Formats: sequence, structure tokens, C-alpha cells
Amino acid sequence: MSQECIKCGACCAFFRVSFYWGETNVHSQGTVPVELTTSISPHHVCMKGTERKPARCVALTGDVGREVSCSIYEQRSSTCREFEAGTEDCNRARALHGIAPLIIS
Repeated sequence: MSQECIKCGACCAFFRVSFYWGETNVHSQGTVPVELTTSISPHHVCMKGTERKPARCVALTGDVGREVSCSIYEQRSSTCREFEAGTEDCNRARALHGIAPLIIS
């Protein structure tokens, strides 16, 4: 992961971060703190703050585009773990926040 990605946080303040409710710590295998989620269907939740526009994940700390961190980084959902820096979605979120595209070579 690049330093630019670590400072960015645009994805956390643009997309709805939804995932299977079994990833919450209500279940023995889950890690995401359930109190930081909102139910969106019988089997899916999202990170609080990402269900509305403008979105901003409740676990995101700091200033987007300057320096951010995830307060639950080690416990984050599969959606966050699988998101890739420098992709079209990444750069779309960066553009919305006035941040230059991230080119990963």
C-alpha cells in the first residue's frame, strides 16, 4: 500500500461499506464491532455513516486527502480488505474529494 493511499481516505468517505452481518463481532468468527454498523437488509450491514450521502465511515479518523487512519483497521470488513488502491473506483472517490488520481505501477 502506498503512502498516498494511507493519507487519502477518499474511499471511506464516498462508498457505502456493506458486508455480510456474519463479519460483525456478534459472531465468534466476526471482527467488525457491531455497534459501528447499521442493518441494511436481513443479512447485510454497513458501516455507520456510509449509508448516507455525503458518506463518511464512522471508523475513519483524520482529514481526507491529508492524513487519515481507520480506528478498526485490524478488524475491518472484507469489503475494506478487498478494495484496491489505484482502481477506477478509487480514483473516482479521490476525484470527488479533489485529490489527484493514484497510479499504481
